[in-house]
Order: sequence, then C-alpha cells, then structure tokens
Amino acid sequence: MTTNPNIKIIVATHKQYRMPEDSIYLPLQVGAEGKTDSEGKPLDFGYQKDNTGDNISELNWCFGTQTALYWAWKNLSADYTGLVHYRRYFLSRKPGKNEDMYDCILSEKELLPLLEQYKVLVPKKRKYYIETIYSHYSHTLNGGKEQFDLAREIIAEKTPEYLNAFDSFMKQRSAYIFNMMIMDKALFDSYCSWLFEILFELFDRFDTTGMNDFDRRYAGRVSERLFNVWLHRQIESGVLKNADIKELPYIENVNWKNKAVGFLKAKFFHKKYGASF
Repeated sequence: MTTNPNIKIIVATHKQYRMPEDSIYLPLQVGAEGKTDSEGKPLDFGYQKDNTGDNISELNWCFGTQTALYWAWKNLSADYTGLVHYRRYFLSRKPGKNEDMYDCILSEKELLPLLEQYKVLVPKKRKYYIETIYSHYSHTLNGGKEQFDLAREIIAEKTPEYLNAFDSFMKQRSAYIFNMMIMDKALFDSYCSWLFEILFELFDRFDTTGMNDFDRRYAGRVSERLFNVWLHRQIESGVLKNADIKELPYIENVNWKNKAVGFLKAKFFHKKYGASF
C-alpha cells in the first residue's frame, strides 16, 4: 500500500441526510439528472452529483446506487474506492446501547491497517437459510427469474469464463449484498469493467413495460448478486485468495418485521416484494 493513499468511499444518497465527517467519505447525490426542486431549479443537497463528467445518472430509475458506482469508476482516480449508502455503513465496531452510530462508522485511521492486510472489504454475508440465491430472488421479485436467466445468458456470451462462478453462486444460501465494498484501483476497475458490460446488455434486453418504480430498479439488485459472481471468479482464477477478503460489521436501517412478513408472503403465497423494507 502506498504511503498516505487517496481513499474515497462514495456515500450514495437521493436525499439530504446526516453524513460521516471523515474526509474519506464523499456524499454523492444519485439520480441527479433532471431532478428539480419546488422552484423548478436543479435539486441540490450540497453534495457532489452523479450527473457530472462521464455518467449514467439518467438511468438511476433502473440502476439505483450503481449510478454512483459508475460515476466513481469514470471520474475518480483514488488509490482505493468504496461504496456505501446513506443508511448503510461499514462499522469499526457494533454500537453500544444508546451510542451514536456515527461514532462507530469506519474511519480512515481504522481502515488503513485493514488495507495493509486485505484486498477486498465487504459487509458480513446475508444468510437465506431455506432459500438459494436463485430461488429467493425468483420468489420475491417481479421478473427476478427472468433477470437472472437473462444475466446468465449474457455472461455465457460475453464472459463465459464466469459461467461456472455464476452457476455455483446461484446454488448458495448466503451473499454479500447492498453493493458495499472497498477495493484498490486495479480490482475496482476490473470489477466495474466486467459488471457494466453485463448490466448495459441486460438493460437493453429486459423489458420493464408495466413495472412499477420499485420493480424497474432491477439492475441495482442484480448487481448486488453479480458482485459475488465476480468475487467468486477472482478466487477461482487465483487473482484473490479467501484470506484477501475481509468481512466487516455494518449498520442498516431496516424493518425486520415487515421484511420477514414480506419474505413469507413471497415464499408461500407468491406475493412479490413491492417496496424496500
């Protein structure tokens, strides 16, 4: 690791919200293109916007937080780049009772030793237990099965060396989700180059006619799973070792009761998710 590396962790947000004070965090307003305030002026939260430079801000309705990832890939030249969410952060430790979560968000001082030892930082895996990745996505999301099947078809055409990793991952019952990660520039560029080739092709082929706003944001959700496929392939090919990957605690704001009820309805009564929990 270089001395005093340039680290930028993008905080994807679509609203004004409290942000970490550490300088490694860069709040990024996603979906900024075309958004206006009550006076008809460009919506401005005082953050960097994702519609500057080389960008896909106008595709935020489908790509979600991945318009932030694309912006970082094309417009930053940091030694290490990461992506988090205004409601989800990597933590240095779990907050104690009545402790301010923001005091526990991973700081530059706490991050530097990790970067000396590991190559990829990820959130702790989400476990699904009674579902595989493929079945869970198919049961809970409108068009989910078709999106995964089409993604597999595209991977077979574009990057067939990833097909084994895709098939293997789809049978698993845990995954790194939320599109959260921190990596060095070489790995970050490799991941983004592969990912967006797949996502743009998927975007061109998958028809969202008749879908609501939640369902139309499928590209961001598919990419959560594709990150695992990419990571699996890096290990399979010897680019990374399991010991190069570090799982970190994270915080998320989620209604677990509603999420559990939503999952059970999807699993047993075929009622798809209609919103984020």
